[in-house]
Order: sequence, then C-alpha cells, then structure tokens
Amino acid sequence: MSDLTSTKPYMIRAIHEWCVDNQLTPHLLVAVNKETKVPMAYVKDGEIVLNLNYSATKDLHFTNDAVTFSARFSGVSNNLYVPISAIKGIFARENGQGMFFEVLPEDSNQNKNNEIDFSEKKEKNISSEVKKTTLKLVK
Repeated sequence: MSDLTSTKPYMIRAIHEWCVDNQLTPHLLVAVNKETKVPMAYVKDGEIVLNLNYSATKDLHFTNDAVTFSARFSGVSNNLYVPISAIKGIFARENGQGMFFEVLPEDSNQNKNNEIDFSEKKEKNISSEVKKTTLKLVK
C-alpha cells in the first residue's frame, strides 16, 4: 500500500473538468523550476499562471507525471511541459474556486535542486522569446 499513486494529478483533472463543465476558465498556478518548460519572459517571482481553457490551448494532455500542451504567447506558439510536482494550484479565473496544493517535502527538495536565477533567465529570454510586432495602423 505504500506505493499508491498520488491523488494530485487526479484532482487537477477533476477541477479542470469541473471548470469546463461550468463554462469557467481553468487556470494553473505553477512554480517554475528547471524541469518546467514555459516561456520564461512571462514568469514572475518564480511563478506563472497558465490558461488551460481548450480555446487557449492545443493538444492539452494530462498524465500522472505532467501537463503538456501548446499555447500562444504574444502570437508565438510554445510547447509547454509542466510537471505535476510544480503545480501549486488549479482554479477558475472567474471566481477563484479550485484547489491549491501544499509543497510536499519531496517536492520542496526537488525545487531546491532545480532553482533558477530568474533575473538572469528573464533578461536572456525576453529578447529571444518575445518579439515586438511590426504592425502599423492603416487608415
């Protein structure tokens, strides 16, 4: 019985389904670490909030290990990988209802080993990932 699967991925899927069934917008709160693949230009204080609505994602897939999908940030398509251990919560944007998770000892040890210097990473990726559009208003 000690090798039971974590309930966390099941709860994440259930809250996501509840949001969609009630026409709410599911959002994921993620603690970014080295295993997390997200656009670093949008990370603030080591966290990012991601819209998991089907209209905002492509190929959204939940497993017991990670949430993967493709999404656009400033018009640029990105493939995202979010390990279950990095997820701090899932909630509805409209009312804040959802579920938030404690950082478990094994998760915190993993996060300590995977710390990122966000100030350096952010400066490096802002210019490479977020490009200004060259659209002009034509009258």
